Amino acid sequence: MNTESNTVPEAYTGVAGAPPSKLPTRPFYWSVRRELWENRSIYVAPLIVAIVVLFGFLISTIGLPERRQAVLLLEPAKARAMIEMPYNVAAMMLIFTAFIVGVFYCLDALHGERRDRSILFWKSLPVSDLTTLLSKATIPLGVLPLVTFAIIIATQFVMLLWTSVLLMTHNMSPASTWTSVPFLQGCLILLYGLVAIALWHAPIYGWALLVSGWARRATFLWAVVPLLAIGFFEKITFGTSHFASMLKNRLLGFAPEAFAFNAHSIDSPQLTPLKYLSTPGLWIGLILAALFLAAAVWQRRYRGPI
Repeated sequence: MNTESNTVPEAYTGVAGAPPSKLPTRPFYWSVRRELWENRSIYVAPLIVAIVVLFGFLISTIGLPERRQAVLLLEPAKARAMIEMPYNVAAMMLIFTAFIVGVFYCLDALHGERRDRSILFWKSLPVSDLTTLLSKATIPLGVLPLVTFAIIIATQFVMLLWTSVLLMTHNMSPASTWTSVPFLQGCLILLYGLVAIALWHAPIYGWALLVSGWARRATFLWAVVPLLAIGFFEKITFGTSHFASMLKNRLLGFAPEAFAFNAHSIDSPQLTPLKYLSTPGLWIGLILAALFLAAAVWQRRYRGPI
């Protein structure tokens, strides 16, 4: 009947029998989980766009067997491009959606906790500002690309299945679809492309996080207007547009560095990871992103509720 009062139940001990107070708390892991719990748009918005894309594709397949017969009479390269086009459009729409979600998430990541005064609670926890900022930066740089990859693959697979069933019901072989849309190869290209895009856009997300922690209101305007003002000032004063070209390159410049496109078709790009990793623009952008994040960490230490 007599037991020691300080005995720790076996169910609450760690791997080595450590008491709960000595178990690792994993603040970074739970900070990322918190961001996912509080920001459902990270996966809800791409899912909604995927449903809209599938609905539009379903309507567009009316009369597909007749059109497919005409397409197969074209040159093989043109036929493949036309068959593959809906799948590429679906992927591009979802990638663009992920970018928009990432930017607006970053613009609200620090501003939101200051606006609703929850920053007082989060600062009371034993989680450093660096851990908090890294967890928030992980969403657009790591979580969103993975979520987008999974949704795109699922969307394209449903499109392939529907097309195959539709063709077979009209006594046509679905082989033309599966050969024109190489699914496994497309998965590799898509994953590589999403990683390349995320790294290339890292300074954009870093800038948005910095503005989110600094601005008291209208974070989108504070993030965009200064950049536009610099571009207009350069154009009016010097008659050049180097800053605008730099912004355009930061948005779209990843493609010619990460891929080598065929001279006759852009539907079969070759991966060029070594060229991409040796591009100065990539590393300059990553350095800027690190500086923006460091400034946001420093800023959060002294920022209170709005």
